[in-house]
Amino acid sequence: MNKEMITGVQLQCCHCGEDCATDKIRYDDKIFCCEGCRMVYQLINKNNLCNYYSLNEKPGINQRVEVRKDKFAFLDNEKIQEKLISYRDENQLRATFYLPQMHCSSCLYLLENLHKIDKGIISCKVNFTRKEVDVVIDLSSSNLRKAAELLASIGYEPYISLNDLNEKRAPIDRSMIFQLGVAGFCFGNIMLMSFPEYLGVDASEEGLRSIFRWANMFLALPVLLYSSLPFYQSSWKSLKHKFLNIDAPIALAIIITFIRSAYEVISGTGGGYFDSMTGIVFFMLAGRLIQDKTYRQLSFERDYTSYFPLAVSVLKQGKEIPTTLPDIKAGDTMLIHHEELIPADGILSKGKAFIDYSFVTGESLPVLKEVGEIVYAGGKQTEGNIEIFVIKEVAQSYLTKLWDQQEMKSAEQKKGISFVHLLSRYFTYMVFAIATITAIYWLLHDRSHLWPAVTSVFIIACPCALLLSNTFTNGNILRILGRNHFYLRSPATIEDIAKIDHIVFDKTGTLTSAHEQEITYCGEELDELQHSEVAALAERSTHPLSKALSKHLGKTKMEVEHFKETTGKGIEAYINDTFIKIGSADFVGANINDEQNDTRVYVKADKKIMGYFRFSNHYRNAVVPLMKELRRQYQLSVVSGDNASEKNNLRKMLGETPAILFNQKPEDKLEYIKRLQKKGQRVMMIGDGLNDAGALKQSDVGIAVAEQTNNFTPACDAIIEAKQLKCLAQFIRVCKANKNIIIASFVLSILYNIIGLAFAVQGNLSPLVAAVLMPSSSLSILLITFGSSTLLAKWMKLS
Repeated sequence: MNKEMITGVQLQCCHCGEDCATDKIRYDDKIFCCEGCRMVYQLINKNNLCNYYSLNEKPGINQRVEVRKDKFAFLDNEKIQEKLISYRDENQLRATFYLPQMHCSSCLYLLENLHKIDKGIISCKVNFTRKEVDVVIDLSSSNLRKAAELLASIGYEPYISLNDLNEKRAPIDRSMIFQLGVAGFCFGNIMLMSFPEYLGVDASEEGLRSIFRWANMFLALPVLLYSSLPFYQSSWKSLKHKFLNIDAPIALAIIITFIRSAYEVISGTGGGYFDSMTGIVFFMLAGRLIQDKTYRQLSFERDYTSYFPLAVSVLKQGKEIPTTLPDIKAGDTMLIHHEELIPADGILSKGKAFIDYSFVTGESLPVLKEVGEIVYAGGKQTEGNIEIFVIKEVAQSYLTKLWDQQEMKSAEQKKGISFVHLLSRYFTYMVFAIATITAIYWLLHDRSHLWPAVTSVFIIACPCALLLSNTFTNGNILRILGRNHFYLRSPATIEDIAKIDHIVFDKTGTLTSAHEQEITYCGEELDELQHSEVAALAERSTHPLSKALSKHLGKTKMEVEHFKETTGKGIEAYINDTFIKIGSADFVGANINDEQNDTRVYVKADKKIMGYFRFSNHYRNAVVPLMKELRRQYQLSVVSGDNASEKNNLRKMLGETPAILFNQKPEDKLEYIKRLQKKGQRVMMIGDGLNDAGALKQSDVGIAVAEQTNNFTPACDAIIEAKQLKCLAQFIRVCKANKNIIIASFVLSILYNIIGLAFAVQGNLSPLVAAVLMPSSSLSILLITFGSSTLLAKWMKLS
């Protein structure tokens, strides 16, 4: 089987064409982004899914990834099963797994055919938007644990966190879809049965016209009482807070339109305006549904429980017992495997720990811990297995205290009122003024026109056009940004982004890649043989720096003899009768004359110091041009929990003016944001770790950077894929253009209102005029909003 994982090169999948930003899969000299794409490629040749993921274990046929035997042992626990299983009987069970690796049609195809790979799976239904699979398992030949192991073995390891134990994920609210369906059905039928009114049938057919009128009124009732509920609820909430939002006058217009129309039908004086009422409700619900759909798929309110695993191994009487985190007590001994998270504070009792705390503290390099030292929750073990004696329960650990600090929980900035609500308020005042003037005029001249004229004013001049322009523009902008992997929490975030004037960046994991290092060699030049000898020695160590150096130098097949590793200092061995040592300056005996703020690995061949490899942060592609563009319009700052080794590089990128702060604790970052806001600045914070959580929450706009948007990110207003950070300036410009598009479409709707009001104030607004003006206004707004925002995206070269 010609299969291997490769890293470090920006390539495209030969099947789906997507960029392979992290690990790639190579098969038959072709590059694939996921197991799904590789599977489809092989199916084209073999056309047999069972051959691809063979149920037997013959070498060279089975394509599955090896999964540690006890990795999902906690799923045998009945208490955990109760939380994850949605249905169970004697023969089968149904469970939902979250698979963040799912990203293309090939993934969907593979997962939908899971039953062909393993006969213990009855069916597998994919929710691509939420990256979930609903698996039905045959209990006679499989179970929940085996299903999870099967998914992991084909490259789709289920992400099961502590949050899944605490509460089940809220189901999708489909009420607005049903409300839209009811409104659409009623609107279409009312339009059809309103043609007698539009065409003006003869008096001989009055009976038929009367039937149609009554039918229209009954069809309008579900729209009034059910489909319009979102507008009633929103307006009632705003009025309770003594604030007039845009939904209040719309709710009033819906009610007045129905009352006026029902009066005309019952009194036999006309057919009313049921078509206009139901049409407007339908279009407004459609706009809101478009808005909701763009950001429903992601969670913007995540806490540490989404970061923690559901269970870890606890050693009891020499056996590994899978234990849920709430059941871990002080005095227990945890067994933490390679690349596993440490969920509780404790004392290292066995093994050597190289712990990656980058997500918690921002420190870019792993921290060495010796036996007897305290290790804190939130770090990830990067080298082998270790045992930790628990001294604090999960709920009392450093990480949970960091999250639960009062300043973190209360770090919320009051969001400004949308300009749409302010515009609607003044527009509503104008409508009431026009209605009052109209009422006074007809009260003095002809009271029979008073009721028709006043109600017509409210019908024709409701701010539904403003709401339509707002919802459809926001919806399309959210769709465009989401298609470019920039996901906003809500439409209000668009306005907040447009107002910012200061951008604060975290460094590690945001401007730099947390898992890549830039390596340069300084000193006496190494010849080809010496280069290979250093590579062979580095390859034998599992230390993160050694692994990075080995990756940088490449693989070699040289024989290494008498290998020895001194924890936290370096490694040494004989290679081709040459004694090679690499490690710290003290380890190899190098004299340091300059001040060392960076990370170095020194090289010694026999008794001669050859030089050293300097490790520095790997800045993401296009960070330099991004900073150059942003600093023309915005004030910039960098706050980092890392040391000051990158100060010179950052200063070159940002210039002399911006503030660059290092060794910043989470509370320091939060206080820095508060100081900027006290100066009247509107702050955007961009970070990636738990140490940024308070600052992200406090800022006017908090953006979390993620290598994959469905990986864990702190609570935020937006999530951006790391590879799209280069487009940040364009995203901000799109958000700024949003307001101009809404105002332009609103101005056009005013023209329609002026025409309609000319009929309304005279008291002779006919159903035909209303039926023409209302839909034409709505359709014009749809064309302007969608057209303008789509053209803008193309002009900015956003797909």
